[in-house]
This record gives sequence, structure tokens and C-alpha cells, in this order.
Amino acid sequence: MQTLLPTGTLKKTKEWFTDYTDSFSSNDPDIQQNIDLKKDHTLRVCGEILYIGESLGLKDDELNLAEIIALFHDIGRFEQYTRYKTFVDKKSENHAELGISVLNSSGILKNFDSTAVELITKAVKYHNLASLPEDESETCLFYSRLIRDADKIDIWKVVIDYYNRTDTRRNTAIELDLPDSPGFSEEVYSDLANRRIVSINHIKNLNDFKLLQVGWIFDINFQPTFKRIKERGYLDSIKKVLPDSKEINNIFNIIYSMENVVQRS
Repeated sequence: MQTLLPTGTLKKTKEWFTDYTDSFSSNDPDIQQNIDLKKDHTLRVCGEILYIGESLGLKDDELNLAEIIALFHDIGRFEQYTRYKTFVDKKSENHAELGISVLNSSGILKNFDSTAVELITKAVKYHNLASLPEDESETCLFYSRLIRDADKIDIWKVVIDYYNRTDTRRNTAIELDLPDSPGFSEEVYSDLANRRIVSINHIKNLNDFKLLQVGWIFDINFQPTFKRIKERGYLDSIKKVLPDSKEINNIFNIIYSMENVVQRS
């Protein structure tokens, strides 16, 4: 489906994003750190979605729409953290639904036609679901898969940089307030051993959260995304910060046996 965006729409959207996110600036360094974290994440996701889209041969309007979806995908995070001081949806609000509310109330969506508005809002709504609904148009599912892949690429970067930090000061917002206790949950192991996305309800500690991130590989949609993952060695990097156990090695053997997944080393 071809969706034409009026000239200057992307520029106006970027300006709105900057103004909106700047409105959450805080003198509290802990708050500002996490506002910056999400702003920087969003801007990198824009780059990742363009990389995937260009690799797939998308045209200019399609790339512009994809980038706008990336700009909007986490827009609810800023109000969420400012209001609740957490990025944990179940302790606050679903950040995707909150984001749609922000977009609707801000008036920014008036710059788009009804077709584009539907694609944008659905892609934002679906970007953090465990799985995509099956009863959607191929166009909607395509853009939803694009943002899900681009989002995962950068979240891997964020968490790996955090796990490898030299500063031992913890950021509970990144860790989702999870305890850094030994071991991991049997339910998480079972999910991965059966090649399933880990259920958020099975997450009990930081190791479980790391394993959930490993399991995202089962929900990657495009070959350029697999290429990024291989080039950057994301899976190997997370493996290094997990316990050295028979169960963990078994999980990675399953993952490395997948056709599209190759160890960097």
C-alpha cells in the first residue's frame, strides 16, 4: 500500500519529537539520565529502521513512514518515567497505549492522512506485544515487524553496554527493578528450550531478564536484522554475562543451530 506523506512531514515530526522530549528535562540527574536514555534509544532506532528498510529496498515515502513510526514507538516512555519513575509497564501503564494517547492528544497525527494514522498507531500499539495479531493487513504487519526488529537491535546495544559497564552503580530502570540474584527460573529455561519467546510473567531476576533478551532471536523478522546481530556479536555478549551452566549452554546450542544465527567468534 502506497502512503504519500506531504512534503516536510518528516521534518515537522522530528521537530515535534525534539520539543516534546525536551519538555521532560529535569534537574534531577537520575530522571534526566533515563529521559536521555529513551531519547537516544529512539534516535538510534530511527537509524536501525532505515538500515533495515533500505536493505529491503523500500522507497522514500516508505522509509519516511518507517522513521516516523520509530520516532513515535516509545513516545509514551517519557510521561511514564516522569509520572511513575519506572519503565515497568505492569507497575505503571502500558507504554505503547500511553504513547498512542500522547500522540492523539498532542495533535501531531493531524499531519497525516487516515491511512498513515492507522499504520502509525497500530505499529506503536503492537511494537511491545509478545506476538503480532494475525488478523491484520500485510502492510500493517510489515511496518510492525520493522519497528519490532529495529527496537530489538538497539535494546540489545543498550543492555549489553550496561552489562559491560565499568561503573558498578546500578540503574534499576534498565534492570526493571529486578533483583540480581543467582540462577534463573525453570519457566524461562522451558520457554527457550521450546523456542518460545520468554513470558514476562516468568521473569524473577536479572538473569531471567537477560535470557528473555536472548529469546528475542526467535522473533526476528528480516535478514538485515540477523546480519546486524551477527556483526555486533550481541548473543555472544549476553552469554558472557550469564551463569556458565549446562542449561545455559544448551539454550545457546539451540540458538546457534538456527539457520540465520552464527557465532561471531
